[in-house]
Amino acid sequence: MTNTLSAFTAAITYSNDTAASGTVVLQEINTATGNTTCNSTDTTPAATAGVNTNTFTCSTINKYGGLTKMVPGSSVVTNLTFGNTGSAPAATFTLAANACTQSTNGALNGNATDFCAKLNVLVVSGGTTIYNGTAAAFSGATTPTPFTLPLPAPGATIPITITVTLATTAGNTYQGLAASQPLVWSLST
Repeated sequence: MTNTLSAFTAAITYSNDTAASGTVVLQEINTATGNTTCNSTDTTPAATAGVNTNTFTCSTINKYGGLTKMVPGSSVVTNLTFGNTGSAPAATFTLAANACTQSTNGALNGNATDFCAKLNVLVVSGGTTIYNGTAAAFSGATTPTPFTLPLPAPGATIPITITVTLATTAGNTYQGLAASQPLVWSLST
């Protein structure tokens, strides 16, 4: 006689075990028209498509207004709307300003060398002031300091207003000058 061991068994197989990642896509919307102006997933011939880089340089709206005939005390207001068109919530939304550079604007130019220090930049989201100071100080010396903005939830948007004012103390030596300052908007998880 041979002893045989037996047992009862039971098993469950889960055949639908998956995990997936979400996306965070930063979108700028033209406040005046409601049309999409720029997406972080936009591409150029030199860029990798879609979210592989999720970074795009957009030049469709001049955030400082592009007004080339400012006089002391005048202001330019630019209204923007940003949104997260991805599926994942973001943990941070920041704005960093690169260095402000000065150039000439036209045939007649003053000889001042600190035009960026005469431009005040005010960045507001809703009723919250994000930055209020000169374009020269906005970049944070050698490394841009990111300023925290309110978070847009997936599918939601937030308003941003940028007001640039030429100081009332800008005298004749500031005539015919221009400033340029790239702004970097970053949405991350």
